[in-house]
Amino acid sequence: MNRTLLNYSWFTGCVALLSLLTGCGQGSPPQFRLDTVALAEKQIPAEQVQDISNILEAMFGTPDDPFVLPETGLDLNLVKMSAGPVASDEFGRETGLYRRHCAHCHGTTGDGMGPTAMLLNPYPRDYRRGIFKFKSTERAAKPTTHDLDYIVREGVQGTAMPAFGLLPEVQIKSLVEYVKYLSMRGQVEIRLSDALLDLSEDEKLQPTRELLVDEILTPIAESWSAAGDSIIPTDGDNARPEMELAASIAKGQELFYSTKANCVKCHGFGALGDGQSTDFDDWSKAIDEAHKSLNGDIATLDDPGEMTSEEKAELAQRIARLSLALDTDSLPPRTAKPRNLRQGIYRGGRAPYDLYRRFYAGINGTPMPGVGPPSPGAPGTLTNDEIWNLVDYVLSLPYDPISSPPRQQQHVSRAAL
Repeated sequence: MNRTLLNYSWFTGCVALLSLLTGCGQGSPPQFRLDTVALAEKQIPAEQVQDISNILEAMFGTPDDPFVLPETGLDLNLVKMSAGPVASDEFGRETGLYRRHCAHCHGTTGDGMGPTAMLLNPYPRDYRRGIFKFKSTERAAKPTTHDLDYIVREGVQGTAMPAFGLLPEVQIKSLVEYVKYLSMRGQVEIRLSDALLDLSEDEKLQPTRELLVDEILTPIAESWSAAGDSIIPTDGDNARPEMELAASIAKGQELFYSTKANCVKCHGFGALGDGQSTDFDDWSKAIDEAHKSLNGDIATLDDPGEMTSEEKAELAQRIARLSLALDTDSLPPRTAKPRNLRQGIYRGGRAPYDLYRRFYAGINGTPMPGVGPPSPGAPGTLTNDEIWNLVDYVLSLPYDPISSPPRQQQHVSRAAL
């Protein structure tokens, strides 16, 4: 092949790839995708799946023409700035911000399955469950607007999520609002499918305002607006004099290896993140459970026992539907890898109060548990002072030579595993 032809082939290949990633060409406008894996597992009939799609479009619009009900509390102008194809008007005002900056990882629907998602570890966040890892609020609460704003501005250190702090202020606000919009839409989809499960065989979902707005949308929107009431107090950054800090670090080390905090179980004896790593985060766990369900159905079909021909046909149809959904609308599940605390990379922020909140409430959607009170006023696994001791110890680890913990601590920690 001569050089001219080789260069032409390379160029046309790049154009084709660029068209795939940006959605260029004469194809249909992008559409929001339903969570076909969840719908297949719940065995929602095809006609009811279409009902869900129609209701969601009526309540939220399309990727190119979004819509929000007043009950969401969302700013439609900000949502529209991030929606639609990438463009700008005669005054240079940009639109399509989400598709420009975010969709290639997080996907048009916000399902974390953009074109580049498979290449990334960890996977991009799936917004549809309304679960966010790094926030200042109690574990069950939604993130505040400030929490999402911080992630967009600063990125997530140690991951492929970049910082967008150089974008104009209004564009950052728009992207934050659009993330909320996608998350609310995903949560409404989940509630709709759950509502269908509660119906008897001869019942049909009645898309009334009472059901769709009062019972489904409003509680979701209120959970977002109430996030600011669930911020975890930290009493400053708990700065200590040098002598007190040394004692706090020593106490934190003791807690790290103790059965009380048991951080060593996952983060390892050298805090290298090489402890237990066989669990999944909530997003991968759902896909892993779907695969197990599929394998169980296949085993049943291989050995059907006294099943009737109709039951076998129904099971075969379920297997085919779930198998297709897993093949086309999911990423292979990955186990959650504990953080290597020696690197000094803290994805939710490295300020002492950031780490305090990680310990206090855990990391939402992951196996990382909280050691603070499970609810206001309840006792926690650790006291506030003990949580600060752990913060001081973890912040000291990047500067501490790796060595084995004291023998008695090894004995106690191994016995707890």
